Amino acid sequence: MNSNSSTDTKWTGMVPVDDTALAVTDTGGPGVPVLYLNGQFATQGYWRRVIAELGPGWRHITYDERARGRKSKRSADYSFEAAIRDVDAVLAARGVHRALLVGWSYGAFVGAHWASRNPDRTLGAVLVDGAFPYDWLDEAMEQRIRKMFQRMGWFTPLLRPTGLVPRMTAAQQADSNIEIGRISRERELGPVLDAITVPARYVVASGTSLGSRGDEQERIRAGLDAVVARNQHIKISAKVASNHGAILRKDFRAIAEAVREVAALDRH
Repeated sequence: MNSNSSTDTKWTGMVPVDDTALAVTDTGGPGVPVLYLNGQFATQGYWRRVIAELGPGWRHITYDERARGRKSKRSADYSFEAAIRDVDAVLAARGVHRALLVGWSYGAFVGAHWASRNPDRTLGAVLVDGAFPYDWLDEAMEQRIRKMFQRMGWFTPLLRPTGLVPRMTAAQQADSNIEIGRISRERELGPVLDAITVPARYVVASGTSLGSRGDEQERIRAGLDAVVARNQHIKISAKVASNHGAILRKDFRAIAEAVREVAALDRH
């Protein structure tokens, strides 16, 4: 099914890319390689329930993005394009030519873009409550985002040693959040999703996420309907009860099932 190299044992180490290095964990083995793409400021530990649910028959590869977690190093570049390059660097370092991508939130955008650009290297994609084309960013929202990270800035340095928050300034975090708002615009993300030619499955949450108000998040998710209607390769695998922040913890079974569904389609 794939021409990936495999290692028999688990590997944990640092992968250099550009001016930084990323903390990577690879369970090894001959199973289908699954590359997990984290939320914007999350860490690879968030995937532990999904990985446990899928079990040892798969090759699970996780990593922490730049300045995230305890070990990944800081960088001069926290842009979205840098995140795309990091996917290439991790796969190359682990000798994987073709992988199944699973991305949550920010990671769903990374997975959608990478799958769209690299169809021959993508077994398929599972996009978890992210990569919805919707024009939610305006000047007022930009100001909301900047103020939110400024308010959080007084206590986040206290949490950095734990790896629970990124080693980025409030301005850098706000810039990253605003950039994803621009990438989310229908005229930007719509063509990317339309160009996906590998099996892609969405697992969609319910309710709110950090910084959203009222039914704002549900309106954003509704932007997916037109994409599914246009592209036969993209489907919604599940709409679950948990909200954006809890979906990996509470609905890991639905995510694992979507991974199995995509892998089975590739075998066919």
